[in-house]
Amino acid sequence: MRKLRQVVNIYVDKHYRCDEPENDIRQLLQEWDLPEQETAGLLTAVRLRYAAVAEERTNDYAVFCCATAGASNSARAGVQRTTFPALWTPGTINILLAVDGRMTDAALVNAVITATEAKTAALQDLGVLDAENGLAATGTTTDAVVLGASQRADWPLLHAYAGTATDLGGTVGRLVYAAVGESLCAAAGERR
Repeated sequence: MRKLRQVVNIYVDKHYRCDEPENDIRQLLQEWDLPEQETAGLLTAVRLRYAAVAEERTNDYAVFCCATAGASNSARAGVQRTTFPALWTPGTINILLAVDGRMTDAALVNAVITATEAKTAALQDLGVLDAENGLAATGTTTDAVVLGASQRADWPLLHAYAGTATDLGGTVGRLVYAAVGESLCAAAGERR
């Protein structure tokens, strides 16, 4: 966990070989004059025009979600499958979440779990299958979630949790589900 000023979602060609993705991101941040210590960088082979955005505001918080989603290397967690010490196959689902609100560390972790569950629900409702074994996919082999919280003191409520039973978690789940589904459908439409 660290303080960030920005998050970047970087398009790479579907044949990108990420032997050293951290170095590739670092070089791009330097080219763009973005401070490395204050920037999170994600890579995706999904064309950024298929990014989907969803947002919601309440009296206790505001949530913004941006997702790029491709499922060409869909996978199911919890089953025996081919694994690699390093991955270079495209198809990542990147989820960028920003919460304007106050959250405990536990709520931050909860929100990432809720986002992951919502991503999995979207995949299953769209019938995405593990490319290797035909089982319902839970994600891809290279998914990432970045969550930022403003922690602004003027929000009245400190969120101790962000699971699906909470207002905040419910919002995170709905927005991630919507954005992942929209991006997957848009990216899949191009391949048809």
